[in-house]
Amino acid sequence: MIKPIKPALRFVLVLLLAIAGTIPAVAQVTIFSPFNIAEAMDQGVKKTADIPYADGQRKKLDIYQPEKADGPAPVVMFIYGGSWRAGDKFEYEFAGRALAAAGFVTVIADYRLWPEVKYPEFLEDNAQAMRWIEDNIAQYGGDPKRFFLAGHSAGAYNAVMLGLDSSFRREYKVTMPIRAIAGISGPYNFYPFEYDQVRDTFGPAPSAEGTQPVNLVTADAPPIFLASGTSDPIVRVQNSEALAAKLREQGVWVTEKYYEGFGHLEPVLALGAMMRFRMPILNDLVEFFQTFGAFPSGTPRPVFTPDPPETEMTAVIKKMDDVLAPIDGGQGSE
Repeated sequence: MIKPIKPALRFVLVLLLAIAGTIPAVAQVTIFSPFNIAEAMDQGVKKTADIPYADGQRKKLDIYQPEKADGPAPVVMFIYGGSWRAGDKFEYEFAGRALAAAGFVTVIADYRLWPEVKYPEFLEDNAQAMRWIEDNIAQYGGDPKRFFLAGHSAGAYNAVMLGLDSSFRREYKVTMPIRAIAGISGPYNFYPFEYDQVRDTFGPAPSAEGTQPVNLVTADAPPIFLASGTSDPIVRVQNSEALAAKLREQGVWVTEKYYEGFGHLEPVLALGAMMRFRMPILNDLVEFFQTFGAFPSGTPRPVFTPDPPETEMTAVIKKMDDVLAPIDGGQGSE
């Protein structure tokens, strides 16, 4: 249940107004900062930050653990988006804490971005992080035999690609199975490349068609949960629909959830405690992972039943929607 956020309300409003008005802000303040205020996030979670998973400045990860766990917990690696050219793990603490509060040991890893790298190097980084998880996550209370992938936007692409193209896992000797994948607002079918930023990132690939998840589906694909806002102007909902059709053709379990009237960022923000009242995406995702063995049968699960916002929060939420609507990290790409 969401507690009143009165101590943080003024700060939230100031941040949103600053972002909307392009007022210079302090370092480390981003569009996600209001959702990472302590009072606005799930509690009962332990965070371990900046663990190197390989050599390199961007190759570090954060781990979120449930403070109360009855034995080893399932593991989810959450991959953030940003058009493969932006994003930092600290921005997604609200998501890490949400998944940990739901019972998962959650890993969020940084990875290299354009222009430092192009396709497929960011996928290779994610595969390296998976290898680290396989070797080390038991030390943090996680069970690598119950491993799940999730991601938002470009991160959803990364997660799905790691599940569909086993070459990345083989390269880094990842042997733990992927029980299931959750893709939120992800691009899976965006060739021919429409925008320069996508051509910059994917154009040098030997086979452009081979970069597209819809072209890589086989009967061996793991079960996939696809979620999207129906009004997403950045990654059109047809991406999820096309991938779902391909998965069904191959007999792969796929579940689609489309949240009416929402755009690109709202679904991932609704994982966090502050915006969870807007759509049931956290419950939908956890239930899907539970279908594929996240928790032993009969294990009590937390029930996320957020209260409606305080009256004074409704104006803040309206301002937030106005700010988020046009944001795409550059040009729309999918």
